[in-house]
Amino acid sequence: MTPVTTDEGRGQPPPGWTRPSWDAYFMDIARAVATRATCLRRRVGAILVRDKRILATGYNGAPSGIVHCREVGCLRERLGVPTGERHEMCRGSHAEQNVLAQAARYGIAVEGAALYCTNEPCVICTKLLINAGISEIVFEHEYPDELARELRRGASVRTRNPHVT
Repeated sequence: MTPVTTDEGRGQPPPGWTRPSWDAYFMDIARAVATRATCLRRRVGAILVRDKRILATGYNGAPSGIVHCREVGCLRERLGVPTGERHEMCRGSHAEQNVLAQAARYGIAVEGAALYCTNEPCVICTKLLINAGISEIVFEHEYPDELARELRRGASVRTRNPHVT
């Protein structure tokens, strides 16, 4: 990795250099986490953040120690299950489920944290996030799940897409 240098050592940033907003910074990290996903349909990354510190990361894919869909094929494709239906008919867990599982595994409290996720959470993940005490969800790509949106509104979980004005 090339180090970032200042302008001729005078303490000035190079021309055109900008510092990303916190939202952009954390969303970039969530996108990087998504590159580890093993799902053949969609690559999703999630991170939990509190006080501008990353608590845990998660991506979608098969549970630890289980053969990945990349190796055995997609059960949902084989059965013709449409996107957004029959979530239980999948070898993998969602990124949001995995980020909560990672935090729990290592004893990290998540109440009051924000979730940065490359995709808007489905209703199953939304229920888990609400019960875990997640206070805010920041996502990049919409997921058409009206019940999930209704539940988040009812639980007063702030949800936003920083790319939509």
